[in-house]
Amino acid sequence: MTKPVVAIVGRPNVGKSTIFNRIVGERVSIVEDTPGVTRDRIYSSAEWLTHDFSIIDTGGIELSDEPFLEQIKQQAEVAMEEADVIIFLTNGREGVTAADEYVAKILYKTKKPIVLAVNKIDNPDMRDMIYDFYSLGMGEPFPISGSHGLGLGDLLDEAAKHFPEDDAEDYGDEVIKFSLIGRPNVGKSSLINAVLGQERVIVSDVAGTTRDAIDTHYTFDDQEYVMIDTAGMRKKGKVYESTEKYSVLRALKAIERSDVVLVVLNAEEGIQEQDKKIAGYAHEAGRGVIIVVNKWDALEKDEKTMNVFTQQIREHFLFLDYAPIVFVSALTKQRVHNIFPIIQRVSENHAMRIQSSILNEVIEDAVARNPAPSDKGKRLRIYYATQVATRPPTFVVFVNEPELMHFSYIRFLENRIREAFDFEGTPIKIIARART
Repeated sequence: MTKPVVAIVGRPNVGKSTIFNRIVGERVSIVEDTPGVTRDRIYSSAEWLTHDFSIIDTGGIELSDEPFLEQIKQQAEVAMEEADVIIFLTNGREGVTAADEYVAKILYKTKKPIVLAVNKIDNPDMRDMIYDFYSLGMGEPFPISGSHGLGLGDLLDEAAKHFPEDDAEDYGDEVIKFSLIGRPNVGKSSLINAVLGQERVIVSDVAGTTRDAIDTHYTFDDQEYVMIDTAGMRKKGKVYESTEKYSVLRALKAIERSDVVLVVLNAEEGIQEQDKKIAGYAHEAGRGVIIVVNKWDALEKDEKTMNVFTQQIREHFLFLDYAPIVFVSALTKQRVHNIFPIIQRVSENHAMRIQSSILNEVIEDAVARNPAPSDKGKRLRIYYATQVATRPPTFVVFVNEPELMHFSYIRFLENRIREAFDFEGTPIKIIARART
């Protein structure tokens, strides 16, 4: 199932990022402490009552070297392309401006539902400020305050009314769903074509049930696969080529529905900051990950080149130390035949379940070798561990006091689990809980 997508659109300085952070429920400029995960975000997951949805902060889509109004237009068009519902955000203290009217004209062109929000209405005495905004022709304005968190419930209630019906597809657990993500020009399209050209691959294009997605079905060595793509990835145009951040929006939709994600790098260009950001989304979503270095044929190589590049990847992608790396060339089809077996292995690891008795033997041995350090006279005691989920494998460790389970010790236990079981390609989660 694809989550509904909500976009926040508006001219600069109306508080888009503040509202984004409020709705997400955290300051997403600091998402997690894992080294190497790029921390700024323009796209995140959110919840409201029974609804899970994705949200875009178009204020984070910075388009340099463009006129002011052109920037607004391009940001709005990105949101219009991606969103199921658009929140049109304005500033109540400044009233209706020419830039607001400009955004409204752009939004008139879309058939997407639009919810008009008037920000900076910080107390009931200011509600009269909203009436001028009826002139925008967007229906009832919703007064909100990003700084105080007021009115967001009513705003999200209204947005949720326009969420599309669930359009879930069910391919069954035996079908492996995967996607290719990466910056523009890393060679995703040519790599897809090289994969399709494999002799043992049987391909059938089937229009996906998910909105604007095209799922390509493969059979390789009797294993069924679905390659998840979005129609927009094939579109050309100034808007989509002028901002690399747009590729993140496309990647998120594909990641959401995948079991395994192939993070494609360009060997010629080396590792870019945007590569780490896109890969970080796959890691945070808990998907299986394979790092694919494309255009390997274009490099002048010696016997050390692959090892050096591998070391660079490990240094830049510290949070993906579990991901296998494959060096390929879509042009010459070098090692492309290796991709499917690796996808299958990572998918199996992603869905692996460990018996509690065997798991606890590993944990007990780990604790015996390296007892948990004490903190202010208190020592962590581990009583029992069990696996509670797959995709990704998730373990609950019952302890005396969860706050004594430091990140470094969780990392130590994860490493011991990885030594004992083949979890290559998949993140694993360890949760500390108090024994009741």
